[in-house]
Amino acid sequence: QVQVVESGGGSVQPGGSLRLTCVVSGSIGSINDISWHRQAAGKQREFVAAITSRGSSNVVNSVKGRFAISKNNAGNTVYLQMNNLKTEDTAVYYCAAGDSMKAMLFGYEYWGQGTRVTVSS
Repeated sequence: QVQVVESGGGSVQPGGSLRLTCVVSGSIGSINDISWHRQAAGKQREFVAAITSRGSSNVVNSVKGRFAISKNNAGNTVYLQMNNLKTEDTAVYYCAAGDSMKAMLFGYEYWGQGTRVTVSS
């Protein structure tokens, strides 16, 4: 069993910052890729960023330069640093974990419950 737990969401004014944390625990031997996704009200869930156990990362163009993904040395905790937040970043942010290859083909296997981020003046 794998557990994925997100934290760090909240309300912030435009231009503000938040750091989201994702902790993956349990039988994590098969996990080599942890990612962040978000879903705004009335919209489809979209990929935001991902990082592999080797440290390779990518961030969607729409947030590049404002969001950064990182991980701890153990590789079971991933952070999403979000700076210069905009109202359009308002969404529920989900952490997902899995094997990179399987994620590409079938999607991420393990998902958290999400943490809400609200950007509003």
